[in-house]
Amino acid sequence: MTTDTRVRQARVADAPALARLRWAFKQEDHEGEPPAPARSMDQAEQWIRERLGGGRWLAWVLEIGEELCGHVFLHLVERIPEPYEDNIPVGYVTNFYVVPSQRNRGFGTALLDALRLHARSRGMDVLIVWPSERSAPLYRRAGFHPSAELLEAR
Repeated sequence: MTTDTRVRQARVADAPALARLRWAFKQEDHEGEPPAPARSMDQAEQWIRERLGGGRWLAWVLEIGEELCGHVFLHLVERIPEPYEDNIPVGYVTNFYVVPSQRNRGFGTALLDALRLHARSRGMDVLIVWPSERSAPLYRRAGFHPSAELLEAR
C-alpha cells in the first residue's frame, strides 16, 4: 500500500494540527516529564490561525496520507522603504519540526526546499534562523551559513 506524501503550504484550517505538533516539538526539549504548560494548546491554535490568516506568517507542512507530520514557518520581516533598493522582506525561519517516526527520510529537506523556493520566487535574498544544536547540521546542509553581519543582544 502506497501512502501519499506531500509538502504543501499550510492553510488556516491546519491550525489545530499545527498547534498539536508545536506542543509535541516543545515537549521533546524536556527530559522526563515536561512541566505544566504556561498556556493552553487552544491559545497556540488561535495564535497560529491569526498569523497564517494575516499573511505575514507562512508555513509549509509535511502531509502523509491525511496526517500532518512536520512543519516549518516563515515570518516575513518587513524592511523600511528606501530610495535605492527594494524593500523585500527578510525571512525568519522558525518552528521547524518533523515527528520522530518520519525523520531521516528527507522530509525535513523537502520542507526547507519548499520554503526556500517560495522565498526565491518572491525575490527574498535573506533568510535567517536561530538553529538549535540539533538542527544546525540540517540547516547547514540546506545552505544556511553563519553570518558576520548579525549582532545579538540579550
